[in-house]
Amino acid sequence: MFSLMPILLEDLDLRKAERLLCQQALSRGGSIVKAADLLGITRHALKRRMIKHQLEWPLVQPTATTATAPSPQASPLTRIEPVVSPDNR
Repeated sequence: MFSLMPILLEDLDLRKAERLLCQQALSRGGSIVKAADLLGITRHALKRRMIKHQLEWPLVQPTATTATAPSPQASPLTRIEPVVSPDNR
């Protein structure tokens, strides 16, 4: 099981605290299901909070390669538009 780790908050902003808890649970749990278990909520409730706080999964770490080049894989939040050519009309 996981050991308890104190979380330091800059202030008493509940929105920031909830976002931080979701981020920490996701990184410690390694999956949405395990993170939800750590938080004591359902995976659907965690997904709603992820959308609310605009958290992407897997967590994206800002690096030089991700900041300059788009990922070849489509993100679950990426909208893919169909390509319409003159032959398909």
